[in-house]
This record gives sequence, structure tokens and C-alpha cells, in this order.
Amino acid sequence: MCFSSRLSLGLAFVMSVGCGARETSLKAAEKPVVGVAASGAANASGDVLGARPTLVSPPSFVPPLPQAYRSRTGLQVWLLERHGLPIVSLQVVVPAGAATDPEGKGGLAFAVASMLDEGAGARGALEISRDIDRLGATLRTGAYADYAFAELTTLKKNLAPASAILGDVVAKPTFAAVEWRRFHDLWLNELRARASEPDAVAGVVASRVVFGNEPYGHPTDGTLKSADKVSLEDVKRFYGAAWAPERAIVVVAGDITRAELDPLLERVLVAWVPRAGSQGMTPPGAVVPNDTTAPRGDGQHVVLVDRPDAPQAILAVVRRGVAAADALAPLLARVNTALGGSFTSRLNQDLREEHGWSYGARSRFTFTKAPGLFSAQAAVHTEHTGDALKAMLNDMQGLVQGGLTQEELEKTRLIARGELVESFAGVQAAARRLARNAGVGLPPDHEQTASLVLDRATPEALKKAAALAIDPSNALIVIVGPRTKIEPQLRAIGINAIQTKGPEGE
Repeated sequence: MCFSSRLSLGLAFVMSVGCGARETSLKAAEKPVVGVAASGAANASGDVLGARPTLVSPPSFVPPLPQAYRSRTGLQVWLLERHGLPIVSLQVVVPAGAATDPEGKGGLAFAVASMLDEGAGARGALEISRDIDRLGATLRTGAYADYAFAELTTLKKNLAPASAILGDVVAKPTFAAVEWRRFHDLWLNELRARASEPDAVAGVVASRVVFGNEPYGHPTDGTLKSADKVSLEDVKRFYGAAWAPERAIVVVAGDITRAELDPLLERVLVAWVPRAGSQGMTPPGAVVPNDTTAPRGDGQHVVLVDRPDAPQAILAVVRRGVAAADALAPLLARVNTALGGSFTSRLNQDLREEHGWSYGARSRFTFTKAPGLFSAQAAVHTEHTGDALKAMLNDMQGLVQGGLTQEELEKTRLIARGELVESFAGVQAAARRLARNAGVGLPPDHEQTASLVLDRATPEALKKAAALAIDPSNALIVIVGPRTKIEPQLRAIGINAIQTKGPEGE
């Protein structure tokens, strides 16, 4: 027999043996699977994996308390020592948010905060960005409704040079004319672009219709009309009065002690001195009445921003919320989670999962010094605008009348606990959380007291909070979409009061 023939026979023999072995192994493997199924079927739970284990509910989480004190130079400081990693995060917070914007110049506080890192001390905007990058640090500035901030996060070994840059940004901004022109042009362009973003338009109009000309009635970054009136001189004047050390709180979290922090702050903020007149600036937002009733028309009232031929409509059911310091605020965090604050919330399950009218629905309360805004919002297919709105109102009313289900009680407690743990898990996140509290006037120990209220809320307390804060009968409805297609749907569900406004609430 030739070599090739012997080779062919050999291969055939190997293949036949291999196939036989594979077949035998497969048959053998089937037996344990059948046995497992039989064993599982015999279990009282009827589950092949056995009875579901009973998990112990985790205990309340009480966040750490920062050390609050006034430094030798008069600075208010909140220090949270965290020595697990060599990272430090600093937040300089001043009560100079959008609520303090002068009348007709909405967005001024935002412009001032945005200009701080566009040149400071001996560095221009590019040099600040370059040097921060070289140190592996992050630096940002900004403004919210009630406060403005400058934030630095860095490795501890680079804290000295990085904090020197932060000190210049806070105490020695240059406000160069060339940088102002560039920023102002970009600002106006962003406001023009906002008019084409339905979600953003709904938010702007919602604040306008709920608060009118009150301090929270305009967006943080202003409007095209107000931004056009803001000048560089306005920026310099506002900074001189509002960004003063006697009005600030410096929040620090990370791998640093007070003995290390105090001389550092003295050194890097040596040029930041009290300014005449700054003590007299009180955020107008602080005097907004604690009224949880939004203005309304005869029956349900709709404010519509017409966007012809839009394939989707934005729905927002809005009303006044509560202040961050209100006793209801921790309870409403859980109410909001049940309504629209999680993927498995009532709104999302109804509009997205059950009916397929939307890719997602949500709700939220703003976190502000005075009573802010509550909003339940969804982007829905235009042809289902009426049905979706009716469903949203029914979901809100159902929660008001029936309170949270037993499943929602435990789910919202665990979600709230998890979010709080996450907020204090990292150095930067902890600093931001504390800075937010400082910015709206809450005390350093707010999280310790609020966390227990949040965790131990009773079904009765949550139901009462829902009835006070999310009752849709005291709400306004903002819709961004094609009027000709939406109006008939609204009339079909009994809504006849419809007012049209522009994309900035005008």
C-alpha cells in the first residue's frame, strides 16, 4: 500500500475515533443536565436555581460631617478629610448666581463666572489651560441659580502649583477686552442654537411661565435679548461687588489636614481682599415666597411653543416646587424617584414601556435656596401628544391619591441611599455635594439630618408630601411642537386654554 493510501486510512481511523468520542461525551454530558432539572423541579420554589435568597436591607447611610470653621484670614471653610487617595478637590462658592442678575441683564452672573478662567494673573486663557493640563488637574468655573463657583481637583503632589492658578482665577481675573469679545460672540451663538433644541426651550419657557419676572424666571445663561445688553463693564462691576472673600465658603475634600490647608489658602488667596459694598448684595431669590401653587387658567392651561412639522412634541407639566431647606425636600426626593426619577418610575414605564409613545419620561425638583421648579417631562410622538399628556396627569394624580406602593417604598429607599453613597464615594463628588449645599445656604450638617429623614420616611409622610408638591391640578403645561397637530388632541381631552409663546418665553 502506498504512503498516501496508508495516510488516508489513518486519517479516516482518527476521524472515526474522534467522532465516536465526541458523541459519547455529548451523551454523557446530557445526563447531569437532566438531573439538575429534575432536582430543581423538586424544589418548593419551582425554580431550577432554588429558592431566591432573602437579602438583608442595608442600614441607613449617614454621610461624613465636614469640619466647618473660619480661618485666621476670615474665610469660611468646610473641610472633609479623605486620606484614602492622594487627591484634593477645592470649591470656592459665592452667593452670586443667576438670581442676583440685575433686571434686564439675565446671564450676567454666568458671564462673570465664565470669564474668570479666560485670563488671570500673568496667564492668558491658553496658558491657564496649558498649565492645568500639565499638572494633570481639572479647573472649571460656572454659575447656577443661587451661586457661582470655581473648582479645582488635583493630585496632592501638584496641589501647590495648581492651587496658585485657582487663586489667580478667583482673585485676579484680567477680564481682557479681546477675551470678552470672543466669549460674548460664543455666548450669543449658543443662545441662538438653544432655540432649536426642544428640551432646552421647554425648560426656558417653563421657568418663565411659573416664575414670571421673579429671580428664577430667566435661565442661568440668560436670553438673547438680555445677553446682548451685558457689557464688559457690567462684568467687572458685578465681580467687584459679588466675588468677595467675606461672602465665600471654601469647600475642600481629600487628602489634606487643616494644618496643611490654612497656610495654603492664605498663600494662594492673599490678593483676595474684602471689597466695599459686597456685604450689601443679597440674592433676590431669597425673598421668593414659599408658595407651592403655580398660576393657572380656567381648568388645565397650556403654553405652547409652535414648531411646525416636528415629529416629536416635548411635554412638561410644571409648578412651583420647594426650597432645598424645606422639611419636605428629602421626602420629595423619594416621591420623585417613584414618579419619574428612575428608569422603572411610573412615567417611564407608562409612556415608554407600556405604550411606546416616548423614548423616556422623567421628573425632577430643582435644588434652590427659595422654592424652585417641579417638572415632569417627556418627548413623545406628535400624534400621541394628547394621549401621553393625559397619561402623565393620571400618573401624577394616582401618586397623589394613592401614595407609593409597597414595592416603590423599598425601591425608592434603596435608590436614594445608593445615590447618597455615590455622592460621597469620591473626593470630587463629595466636594461638589457639599458645595451645592453651601451655595443654597444649607448648614454643614445638612446631609446628616436629611439622610435619616430620607431613609426612614413613612408611607403616610410620603403620600402627604406628594399631595402638597406634585398635585397636577395646580400645574401648568408647556408643550413644544406643531400647534396644528396638537391643538385638536388637547381639545379632545378637555383642554381648551392654549397660549402661544416664543422659544424664550416671550
